[in-house]
Amino acid sequence: MPQNKQIHLDNRPVGQAVVSNFKLVISDTPALQDAQVLVRHHFLSLDPYMRGRMNDAKSYAVPQALGQTMGGGTVGEVVGSKNTKFAVGDKVVGMGGWQQYSVVDGDQPGALRKLDTSHIPLSAYLGAVGMPGVTAWYGLVKIIEPKVGETMVVSAATGAVGSAFAALSKARGCRTVGIAGGPAKCKYALEELGFDACIDYKLHPDAPSLSKALKDACPTGIDGYFENVGGMVLDAVLSRMNAFGRIAVCGMIAGYDGAPLPLAYPALILMSRLKLQGFIVSEHMEIWPEALKELGSLVATAKLRARESIAQGIEAAPEAFLGLLKGKNFGKQLVKLF
Repeated sequence: MPQNKQIHLDNRPVGQAVVSNFKLVISDTPALQDAQVLVRHHFLSLDPYMRGRMNDAKSYAVPQALGQTMGGGTVGEVVGSKNTKFAVGDKVVGMGGWQQYSVVDGDQPGALRKLDTSHIPLSAYLGAVGMPGVTAWYGLVKIIEPKVGETMVVSAATGAVGSAFAALSKARGCRTVGIAGGPAKCKYALEELGFDACIDYKLHPDAPSLSKALKDACPTGIDGYFENVGGMVLDAVLSRMNAFGRIAVCGMIAGYDGAPLPLAYPALILMSRLKLQGFIVSEHMEIWPEALKELGSLVATAKLRARESIAQGIEAAPEAFLGLLKGKNFGKQLVKLF
């Protein structure tokens, strides 16, 4: 059995997360027991929700335990098996965590899923055809419920969730507007992701300025909004929402360091009779097959060309994760392990 490099959470962050919160550990991989599978991870997914789990505070997810391997999604290859359902060479997706190898009970429901990589790249199963894509699908289809001709807006528009949202929204005949950071990301949103407009929030120092840009990009107002950021961005969008607009709240990355994110004008929710709903996609497993079928078709037919930022080696995971929280990534943030 191979030696295994892992990244543990060594101590909890105070305010901003830093590299010293993490620790590299090398351990021996245990021998396989009956029904177990040894997976060698090719890619590790880094996602904003992981920052919240680093805190020992009440949240929708159990806090990450200290001295244990950081949790996270992985795709890889079966390299050892004592389970008749999985053969050596099978490509699989699971929650292997921040490590090179994992030993998984192959009989545990949902622990591992076989993948078809004939038309879809392995890494896409952590992004467009994985949890981020399904997150975009659920927020748009089940909460926002778009109608042809309506205007949809998404923040963090060029990330893994935002890029999938664009393809799904355009497929439903909606004007689709993104909010992203920097001219390169906005150019990518327009030229490759199919957005009708993209606003560079870095050009706007406050919510009124961003609100004016949204008015120009959304002349008939905003009918549906997918929230990944919070703070000033949410304040700006609320001021442009149409009556009976719908907002799906997926993330609040502006507040992941623990600082509160007060709303400047919450009365707008009442005045515009808005529906505002938060959700956690793992609580809606019943929709995953339908969502993955559509997302897989979009990727296979090149209607969704999601970009990836790839860090090399497990040792690079902490720095890449901290960069993700600051918006340094371009598209889905992955770590290539093998």
